[in-house]
Amino acid sequence: MKNLITHLIFVTAIIIFYLSPSAHTLGSGTTLSVTDSPATVCGIISGETTQHIQCYREGEVFNILPNVSFSSISGGRSYFCGLRSGNYSLHCWDSSSFQTKRLYSNDSFLLENLSVGDFQVCATVVGVGTVRCWRTFDGFEPSGLDHFGSISSGSNFSCGILKTGLQVRCWGEKTVAERLQNEFRNMSMLSIVAGGSNVCGLNSTGFLVCKGSNSSGQLDVPQGGAFEYGDIALGDEHGCAVRRLNGSVVCWGGKGEFSADSIEGVSFELIVSGSNFTCGLTTTNFSVVCWGPGWSNGSNGSESILPLSRILPGPCVQSSCSECGIYPDSQSLCSNFGHICNPNICNTQITSPPPPPPAPSPPRSSRSKTLTTGLLVFAIVGSVGGFIGICTIIYCLWTGVCFGKKKVHSSVQPTVTRGSSNSSNSSASSIKSVIMRQGSRIMRRQRSGPSSTKHQERAEEFSLSELMAATNNFSFQNKIGAGSFGIVYFGKLTDGREVAIKRGEPGTKLKKYQEKESAFESELAFLSRLHHKHLVRLVGYCEEKDERLLVYDYMKNGSLHSHLHDKNNVEKGSNLLNSWKMRIKIALDASRGIEYLHNYAVPSIIHRDIKSSNILLDSTWTARVSDFGLSLMSPESDIDYKPTKTAGTVGYIDPEYYGLNLLTAKSDVYGLGVVLLELLTGKRAIFRNGEDGGNPLSIVDFAVPAILAGELMKILDSRVGTPPTESNESEAVELMAYTAVHCVNLEGKDRPTMADIVANLERALLICEGGSNHEIESISSVTISVSD
Repeated sequence: MKNLITHLIFVTAIIIFYLSPSAHTLGSGTTLSVTDSPATVCGIISGETTQHIQCYREGEVFNILPNVSFSSISGGRSYFCGLRSGNYSLHCWDSSSFQTKRLYSNDSFLLENLSVGDFQVCATVVGVGTVRCWRTFDGFEPSGLDHFGSISSGSNFSCGILKTGLQVRCWGEKTVAERLQNEFRNMSMLSIVAGGSNVCGLNSTGFLVCKGSNSSGQLDVPQGGAFEYGDIALGDEHGCAVRRLNGSVVCWGGKGEFSADSIEGVSFELIVSGSNFTCGLTTTNFSVVCWGPGWSNGSNGSESILPLSRILPGPCVQSSCSECGIYPDSQSLCSNFGHICNPNICNTQITSPPPPPPAPSPPRSSRSKTLTTGLLVFAIVGSVGGFIGICTIIYCLWTGVCFGKKKVHSSVQPTVTRGSSNSSNSSASSIKSVIMRQGSRIMRRQRSGPSSTKHQERAEEFSLSELMAATNNFSFQNKIGAGSFGIVYFGKLTDGREVAIKRGEPGTKLKKYQEKESAFESELAFLSRLHHKHLVRLVGYCEEKDERLLVYDYMKNGSLHSHLHDKNNVEKGSNLLNSWKMRIKIALDASRGIEYLHNYAVPSIIHRDIKSSNILLDSTWTARVSDFGLSLMSPESDIDYKPTKTAGTVGYIDPEYYGLNLLTAKSDVYGLGVVLLELLTGKRAIFRNGEDGGNPLSIVDFAVPAILAGELMKILDSRVGTPPTESNESEAVELMAYTAVHCVNLEGKDRPTMADIVANLERALLICEGGSNHEIESISSVTISVSD
């Protein structure tokens, strides 16, 4: 039955991927615009020798300068403007009469990034990035020292993203511009779009962020993963965004009056907004659809299809499109006069599942076919989902998994035990409210491992008397910690070697003995064959009567947990760990150790208890992963998944594993994500919120919402201090923070692999060290993937 369920999930995923069209994302210009007074929609038409502008207003269609080609257009309150092909000339039209006026013409300084606001018209100079504005008051333009990669205009203000540092700069009406710029001051942005009194865009890690006024819910952005959204459009009091995966649109704000329900199932290439309505270019046939309460041609905000010609999904250009390639059918769309480049966001890090290899494009048909396809997919997915749900209930009752029959192992630090499953559900729910989840895939694992006797020749065998002498008869003074099956002591062997000796706790009960034996065998089996710079090395072992001891290299600087949380270390202001560079390095060291377990050990290993107390620091402050008493080996691919009793430490344990007994390598990724949040905030995995104590709070629930809201700097560990804005250190810390956010996604399939985490942390460390752009870019090409 489990094989059938897994097969059905896989088939469903394939159906969805192949029937969902791709979504168009942001570029340097747009080919569709709207104005409010009167409501007018204009676009650059496709398939003709001249890419001229065509407009729709109050039931009529108008062709604007039919013999002149344009590359991009933008609309304001009562007029719109367009850049001629070649980008040397800027024209504007009043939307009530379509009277034209040329604002700019210069062959020497070409323009791009056209943006029109309430009254202002702005653009950037190609290759330079300086801003030119027209129809403005004195002093409206930003400093000529600022060089922008993109700009956008709202009501009485404009904002842009600097080419260097990706920081936001705003100008225009002083109060609004300064407030918006201050709210974006700690963020790096890939794109921005301005509305009436707010700005939205994708930050450097791909999350949708909005700043400014929230009088009508303009900041209540939909939940979503990194790079889930592409094209964004803002009105006075609402916003809409296109999902990259399938082109569907989601809207927010507008005091709850603005909805995208009327265009559900329609896929869009791009969208634009007026003050209280939105229009979009459909994927199926490049027709224009408008909707919203302010759309005069609709009824109660229902959509209407405009009688415009097919509109270009992007500007026709003569450049090579070397970065992301050429848009499909662009030669036909541009009538062999240039081609359309794919959006330049293609090389940006992305955590959404990559699309399958491109299939032959279906004929572009009417919108009704899109809706029919959507309904077909919905019916298939719904039927499969219903069947899976029934099977899950039967399986749940059959195995008893639903009734919480599991044990959580606790070691080193105090843990919070649960009385029921409610606490887990509450934690999962709060995480889910921040980060969007999709369906999950099951990776099968079972308890499996070779007998330790197969590897004993690789480890030195000690007598009990030798180890008693080395530890002063296991004296209390020699105790340095605890592990998965016993107490850890400092020891000095007769040859002078300093070691750490883990001794199984003496006990007479059969169950305790079996658990001790199992953990001992597990560590000995794993560590005898594992050799890596970032794993604690096994020196030897001892088996005498009921005694089980393991001997490791001594880690002189103790555990990461003690440096972050022990009172004596917390009160020290000059601790070596109180630098962001060192904390990023420790995170990278630990990640490399876990990556070795997942990708290079044969068979691969799931640690199952990744936490700060199991990350130890040697004499050179190199971090090493320790304690393999709970680790599991991966079975052969044809062996069915069989749930094991849950093990781990509360606060670090994967919610998917804890709640559903679904153990994958991504369970270790979750634990590492919690460790990254500890390094960032200095707080324990579970801590009491408030100076005078309070309810226990998960670090995930504390940190993730703040990071996604752009308030990372407010939660950073005060012992290290806030890195200077626009510094390399600030960018590196932000990159580590968003990597942590991905790691603690509720479902394993939404988390990155260890290889991708290592790549991100390598990049963060290189940025922190001031590495060259070439070195950084060579690492940044590795994407955060959610593939298993």
